[in-house]
Amino acid sequence: MTRALILLHRWLGVTFCLFFAMWFATGIVMHFMPFPALTEAERFSGLSPIDVSAIRHGPADAVAASKIKDVERVRLLQRSDGPVYLVAAPSGTRALSTADLSSAAVTSEQLALAIAVDHARRRGLDASQATLAALADYDQWTVPNGLDPHRPLFRIALHDGPGSEFYVSSTTGEVVRDTTRAERWWNYAGSVPHWIYPTALRSHWAAWDRTVWWLSLVAAIAATTGAVLGIVRLRIARRRLASPYRGWHAWHHWLGLGSSIFVLTWIVSGWLSMDHGRLFSLDKLSEMEAKAVTGTPAWDTLAPDVLQQLSAQAREVEWFTFRGRIHRRERILLGIQHLFVAGANVTVGRAFLAADDVSAIGPMLASGCNAAAPIAAGDSYSIEPTMPGAPVYRLVCGDVWYHIDAASGLALEKLDSSRRAYRWFYSALHTMDFPILSARPTLRSTLIVILCGVGFVFSLTGVVIGWRRLRLQFSL
Repeated sequence: MTRALILLHRWLGVTFCLFFAMWFATGIVMHFMPFPALTEAERFSGLSPIDVSAIRHGPADAVAASKIKDVERVRLLQRSDGPVYLVAAPSGTRALSTADLSSAAVTSEQLALAIAVDHARRRGLDASQATLAALADYDQWTVPNGLDPHRPLFRIALHDGPGSEFYVSSTTGEVVRDTTRAERWWNYAGSVPHWIYPTALRSHWAAWDRTVWWLSLVAAIAATTGAVLGIVRLRIARRRLASPYRGWHAWHHWLGLGSSIFVLTWIVSGWLSMDHGRLFSLDKLSEMEAKAVTGTPAWDTLAPDVLQQLSAQAREVEWFTFRGRIHRRERILLGIQHLFVAGANVTVGRAFLAADDVSAIGPMLASGCNAAAPIAAGDSYSIEPTMPGAPVYRLVCGDVWYHIDAASGLALEKLDSSRRAYRWFYSALHTMDFPILSARPTLRSTLIVILCGVGFVFSLTGVVIGWRRLRLQFSL
């Protein structure tokens, strides 16, 4: 049995030693330089005040003109070519001109460039030399599936000092991603190799998912056999623990024993990052649950004078459905919004949905739900709101928790016991996202660098041993 484990670990180690070294080194890079994304602060700072005087049709007209049956949200934004409605539903999103309700999808390179330039200037960036770099479905920085509704994407290069590039959605005309030269270079040394993210593979999600899942699983087996052998091969000599190995093998043995708990949990939790519902449940609501949250709105009941009620300071307006009632939120600043109930030009008493509003959807989701309560700071299962400073409510219905965003009425996630366990098996073990460490970011970062550094050195001993084994094997 031991001989079989030795052979299995030896050849899995030869095959995966470089992967292990790469994963530990790139993990350090990723901690400090995550994959490029457009933050909410960046997105909102690029928005223009809405020119209400240019609007000729209301949101109810836009819903009717969209021909979409299951509309849940309508957003009003100002683009360089005028204000537009973005009519959104689970089945898709359509952009419509507020002037004549014609399609406002972006098909012109000049329009995409103008949108990106306006966005950049509002963020204080130099866009004087901006040019269209490409129009493509995928490139290295737009492979995540969250961008699928916006493809193809116009890539606009600003040619400024930081090497900024923006991606404009052909569907909505929004800037949906930005990158800088530093982000791109560091991610070639971080997330791209760590996630095995070459564009040709990642653009085919199913193929990428299966490839990385199997690689991670075999790597976890290699780590497990190594941990077992590290203990089995220990000897006692002169009342002290001793290794039967010498040289690089001894270093590999002792470093492996010293870091075995971290290496094993880190590799296995990395494999679990690719779970995607295989072993643990997903955090998505069912179609019935999602419908219980939104209800069935009557968009045609929106008052014709709704546009006259809009604030001149609004930079984004959204009509959304919650419990079948249409609400209007007007975003004034990044952390400031006003919330209204359709048909009444008065605030609902606060800028966000109240706990009672969220509690009211409980009986439609399940029986025996507790009253909703805001998630406290430092909670082990906290989640970022859609707007800085907005509360997120937790609605507990038996074993299932629902997290509802108070600013937008969105159901952010659903956590059953399986998903809560996944939070610890993956997030905590792989990113050191323990509450005590999350509250001390410097300590957490230091610990991650030290542990991944030790894992990298340990992996290098495996690389040396693997190289020597291959030379020996092929020299015979």
